[in-house]
Amino acid sequence: MSVQLRIDDVEIEAQEGQFVLDVARRVGFDIPSLCHHEAVPPIGACRICLVEVTVGIRPSQLTTSCNLPVEQGMEVVTASPLIHQHRAVNLELLLARAPSSSRLRELALQAGVLKPRFKPLTGQAIKNCVLCELCVRVCAKLGHSALTTVGRGDNKRIGLPFNKPADTCVGCASCVSVCPTDCILIKDTPQNRTIWGQSFAFQLCKVCKSPVLTARHRDFAIATKGLPEDYYDVCESCKQVAASKRLASVVW
Repeated sequence: MSVQLRIDDVEIEAQEGQFVLDVARRVGFDIPSLCHHEAVPPIGACRICLVEVTVGIRPSQLTTSCNLPVEQGMEVVTASPLIHQHRAVNLELLLARAPSSSRLRELALQAGVLKPRFKPLTGQAIKNCVLCELCVRVCAKLGHSALTTVGRGDNKRIGLPFNKPADTCVGCASCVSVCPTDCILIKDTPQNRTIWGQSFAFQLCKVCKSPVLTARHRDFAIATKGLPEDYYDVCESCKQVAASKRLASVVW
């Protein structure tokens, strides 16, 4: 079922159940965020995607847009003095957790934060982690659940289930790819990958000998997706080269 709403005085049609941030970005509105990814459910952790919303006779409210479902007749404002004020404070607080994050510093400058008022935190389990939980949510979405949140309040952190490396981790590094502050430690060599306290041997391309993916990730993907045993024997680049040669031989 479709609904009609207005974002910054622009009439927009969206589907019931969609979230304001996704709808706004789809039509070109630039609302910043750190903890959002369309592949996983939103949790509103970073508080950067703030908007002002009015529905019917209800008073206007300031809220996160990533986890706000669209409603018929909703009026959304993406930029206002109130939004800028609260977003700037939230960015200052996040900078205390991740002072060396280039992405966070860029967002802070855009919000007019030239010199944060809060001192960097010390004693963090993972330096520059802003607790967006994207790594945890993506890992669970992929069926591994090798990461979790540990503790509450000031003691909350990202960690390993039962404080030991998880057998379900395949070393895919999806957590690294979605981390907004690049705080997850990973080390790759031509033969193996080290991450989250484990070392994973790479499956190497039989043609060019470059890493394709970890051997454990290969086994997981083949078992869960019903792929042939030799599917990852050759990397995508070499597969494309082989396909191009086959095509050329047919043409000529």
